[in-house]
Amino acid sequence: MIPRNEHPNPGFFRKNYLILNGEWDFDFDFGNSGEEKKLYKNDCKLSKKIIVPFCPESELSGINYKDFMAAVWYKKTVNITKEQLNIGKAFIVFGAVDFHARIFVNGEFAGEHFGGYTSFRIDATKFLVEGDNIITVYAQDDIRSPLQARGKQSELLYSHDCDYTRTTGIWQTVYMEFCPVNYIKSFKVYPNIDNATVTIHADLEGYGEFSAKAYWDDNLAGEVTVNASGQTATVTVPLSEKHLWEVGKGGLYALKLSFGGDEVSSYFGLREVKLTADKGVKINGKTVFQRLILDQGFYPDGIYTAPSAEALKNDIILSMKAGFNGARLHQKIFEPLFLHYCDELGYIVWGEHGNWGADHTNFESLRYFLLEIEEEIERDFNHPSIVGWCPYNETWDINGRKQDDDIIRIVYRTIKNLDKTRPCIDTSGNFHVETDIYDLHNYDQDYNKFRGDYEKFITENILFDHQGHRQEWNGAPVFMSEYGGIRVDLSNPGENDREKAWGYGNAATSLEEFYERYDGLTTAMIDNPKMIGFCYTQLTDVEQELNGIYRYDRTEKFDSEILYKINSKKAAIEE
Repeated sequence: MIPRNEHPNPGFFRKNYLILNGEWDFDFDFGNSGEEKKLYKNDCKLSKKIIVPFCPESELSGINYKDFMAAVWYKKTVNITKEQLNIGKAFIVFGAVDFHARIFVNGEFAGEHFGGYTSFRIDATKFLVEGDNIITVYAQDDIRSPLQARGKQSELLYSHDCDYTRTTGIWQTVYMEFCPVNYIKSFKVYPNIDNATVTIHADLEGYGEFSAKAYWDDNLAGEVTVNASGQTATVTVPLSEKHLWEVGKGGLYALKLSFGGDEVSSYFGLREVKLTADKGVKINGKTVFQRLILDQGFYPDGIYTAPSAEALKNDIILSMKAGFNGARLHQKIFEPLFLHYCDELGYIVWGEHGNWGADHTNFESLRYFLLEIEEEIERDFNHPSIVGWCPYNETWDINGRKQDDDIIRIVYRTIKNLDKTRPCIDTSGNFHVETDIYDLHNYDQDYNKFRGDYEKFITENILFDHQGHRQEWNGAPVFMSEYGGIRVDLSNPGENDREKAWGYGNAATSLEEFYERYDGLTTAMIDNPKMIGFCYTQLTDVEQELNGIYRYDRTEKFDSEILYKINSKKAAIEE
């Protein structure tokens, strides 16, 4: 049985594809000398077996090796038919490989990619033959390099505090897709809720007729066909039926694109995001108080990789069950299939990058970081569930060196140039330079003090900010994007021992104490008419961090009905 055998990206689907997950040959390369040994050659064998797409640190990979790995190697024999070759083009698509991937096909170098979080494709057409072909992947991962973003992966040998087990090499689905020589490279959708139209801008390879068809419940809702020139096409499709995408409900149109014999299936939501000074985020003209949960995207057996598609969807369902309407996808670029489920369920999310590890005091850090930001937005632009971007989180001083404000500003402005349809938080928590939303992190466990700290914001427009010595509120809407983090797991002896369990503040010693503290902290944000939302830390426990509302295995710690009642109280800014 092939693990994670579903198509990984319903937003860009071709019918001619081949999932390459499953057993691959594998080997460590501790000396990072594999290329000198010519491990990429077809006759060079690797000594171990690994289950892709799971990283070698994980149990599901069959390797379960958790020490540092300078580099690793993979090989897979893939049978390609004459019919597949005759389609025209053949691409190998990697969901994510951490960090520097070099791809060889039948012993020949085919391409490379830098960055551990974003997808990339390799044109393998000229290297393939009918019959057996050997795909070789080299992955180098210097997690301690200041040029490399690692997110919440531990830079120390062991997982500690809020840094967890590392991920090396392939950690998302690998597949092949076949298409004609004239094909659709990428596209962006721009819904217009007022006119009930959707504009599609497509990047194309070749020339020919480009067609876009939109469907609602399998019924044709609009179509446009144009002759494409200049390797691009832009069409606006009037929709005969108007159905808005809604928070908590979803609502998606199917989309079919064709060009030069190539056909791509996708979807879109008819939704618009606007940011207002007094009401915060408005979706389709309606104020949406953001009731978010911090989601780290870690799994006990797969680490960075969910064991199944069902597990991805279940995390969203668990969150909604507890009364949250979305999540900060924290310090990790999540896979497209997770975002698809968010789109389906009407679950709003902020797209982040796992910036920790990249030195934001040095311009060299932009070398790979900025490229990955561009790739993330290019890939995920069409998801209606994404309501904003946040490239950085808590840009603390590094060995006494302060952040370079120009770095933060450049990344923010790049994002705004790439996507003018969504707001952007420059660096969550600290230290703001140029931002659409001024977000705060406050882990005070005294809910009376927590509420009181923001009373002057209501009465005198004076914002309390722990980082006020380094940043100044610019009048932008205010979002409590991290709070709570109440450390507790009453099922485990010693759960309140700070040496055994990491979290924020004093642990809750009973369920009643937890509910009282959670209610007090959360309601303080809901009742404040100057707050546009909150984000509670966090969805699940992760390894030694025990401040989740669910355990690491996704079993319940608390009564979700109680949390739902607290979270779903009407917010002061809601109409």
